[in-house]
Amino acid sequence: MTAKLKTVKSPSVRERVSKDEWQVRVDLAAAYQLAAQFRWTDLIYTHFSARVPGTEDILINAYGLMFDEITASNLVKIDLDGKIIDDPLDYGINQAGYVIHSCVHQARPEINCVIHTHTRAGVAVSAMKCGLLPISQHAMRVQAEVTYHDYEGIALDMDEQTRMARDLGKASKAMILRNHGLLALGETVREAFEVMYYLDCACQIQIDAMAGGMQNVLPMSDSAATTADRQFHRDDRPSNHKDWPALLRMLERRGVNYRQ
Repeated sequence: MTAKLKTVKSPSVRERVSKDEWQVRVDLAAAYQLAAQFRWTDLIYTHFSARVPGTEDILINAYGLMFDEITASNLVKIDLDGKIIDDPLDYGINQAGYVIHSCVHQARPEINCVIHTHTRAGVAVSAMKCGLLPISQHAMRVQAEVTYHDYEGIALDMDEQTRMARDLGKASKAMILRNHGLLALGETVREAFEVMYYLDCACQIQIDAMAGGMQNVLPMSDSAATTADRQFHRDDRPSNHKDWPALLRMLERRGVNYRQ
C-alpha cells in the first residue's frame, strides 16, 4: 500500500497581489521546487528570496517547509527591516535567512533574486584554502566574479551584514561563504538559478577531480578561461531565454504544483 503523505496547504494569494508580484512568486516557487529536484536542499534550512517588483519588500520561504512543499502562495513577504507583511501559514521565517538576504537586497538594489545553499560540494569547496579553481568549463561561468566571506558563525547577528556587503562587492553575482556554503545573485530568478547551477556543478567537479590527487588536475590556461568567460557572458547567448522555460516544463511533466 502506498503511504498517503501529508503536505501543508494554504489558500491562493493570487487575487490579492499584483500581476507582477504573482509572476515573481511563481518563478521563486519554481526555483525552490527545482532545488528539490537537483538535491540542493538541507532539510528546512537555506533560503531563496526575490524582490517584490516596485517595492523594497522581499519574498522568502516559510520556516518549517521542505522545499518541495513551497508554492507561489505560501511564500512569506517581509520588508527590509524584517517585519512580516504577509505570512499565509503563520510559520515565520529563518532569522539567518533574513540577515543574509536583506543584506544583499539592500546592498545591491539591481539584484532581484538571491539563492543560498549548503550542498555538500559547495560546503567542501568553501572549506578549501584554494577556493574555486579554474579547472572546468562550468567554473568559467562564475570564476571571474566569485567573492569570499569568512565564517563568523550562524548568520544571526545584524552587524555581520556590513562585512558581508563589503566582501560581496558591487559586481559579484557569486559568493562563497567560507566553511558555510554558496550564494548566487541575479537580476531575475532565472539568472540567480543559472549562477547557482554552474557554481554548484563547478564545486562538484572540483571535488571529483581532486579525489585523484592535485598532481592530476589540469588548470585551464588564462587565454582559455578568458575566452570561456566572454562566451558565457555574450548578450545573444541562446540559453538566456531557453533554459528557464525548459526547466519549468520539466516540473510540469513531473506534476509539481508550484503555481498554487
